[in-house]
Amino acid sequence: MKAAILRSYGPPDALDLTDVQRPAPGDGEVLVRVRATSVNPYDWHHIRGEPLVARLLPDGPALRAPGISILGCDMAGQVEAVGRNVTEFRPGDDVYALLSGGGFGEYVCVREDLLAAKPANLSYEQAAAVPMAGVTALVGLRDVGRIQPGQRVLVNGASGGVGTFAVQLARAFGATVTGVCSSRNVDLVRSLGADEVVDYTTEDFTRRGRRYDLLLDNAGSRSVPAYRRVLTRNGTLVLVGGPAGRWLQPAGRVFAALAVGPLVSQRIAIADAVRCPDKKQCLRLLAELIEDGRVTPVVDRRYPFAEIRAAVRYQEEGHSPGKVVVTL
Repeated sequence: MKAAILRSYGPPDALDLTDVQRPAPGDGEVLVRVRATSVNPYDWHHIRGEPLVARLLPDGPALRAPGISILGCDMAGQVEAVGRNVTEFRPGDDVYALLSGGGFGEYVCVREDLLAAKPANLSYEQAAAVPMAGVTALVGLRDVGRIQPGQRVLVNGASGGVGTFAVQLARAFGATVTGVCSSRNVDLVRSLGADEVVDYTTEDFTRRGRRYDLLLDNAGSRSVPAYRRVLTRNGTLVLVGGPAGRWLQPAGRVFAALAVGPLVSQRIAIADAVRCPDKKQCLRLLAELIEDGRVTPVVDRRYPFAEIRAAVRYQEEGHSPGKVVVTL
């Protein structure tokens, strides 16, 4: 089978598109023919092995050489075969999953407890846009942010992969939503259901005098004191991401923010889809919301598998509205 192999850290060109042996499903595993994947910051952070401080973390890049040879945490495809004791799936089923790796290959073995049925109304490409970004937004709003109907929610970075899901999910949970994005994405964010859209190129949302119960920060564009200005006294700041750096960022910014948390009245927490223990249930809920028409993945660009390095380069630039998808 074809796969994009990472043998050493470096730029996207470090990915080697080559032939490798097709895996075989073990006990409790499902072999999936991957039809589409997508590119996330999780992937290119692992490709570059950055920030360097992340190599000291349990779920970060390995210290000296890549710990995951085939990246790709998003996957949508079709069941090819099942291992022993698999009861939920059979060959031919359409599925999707949030993985630690394997999506950048034509076949991948997935534990049954990580696999969910693909939303019936989505193509493989659309479904591949959902797992990492959708689960991150869901965990950030529901589990960490403890969102409630009627709350005022602000999504900073509302036009990105996580942000486009967060705006829709916040509306689905009954909140009033303000989205922050650049001028070129204002119409997109409004079309996703935002009650108000702030163009950060013309207005500083932290100095508008508005207060919110929950702020989901995907952009890392302001300081923690600035974010606290727009929160209610008992509001919650949920950190997702921010500008990358070679040595420390965005990890350093997150650690610094969490250190402030115990000293202030507002809650400060992080949304971590990688450590989420209920990925399957999250994907099932997202599938229900998608099939009900309450959430729709936003796909910016599609690339063929042969151009996966270009897809990573484009996503790494950080200006993509929605998701970057790769078709296998």
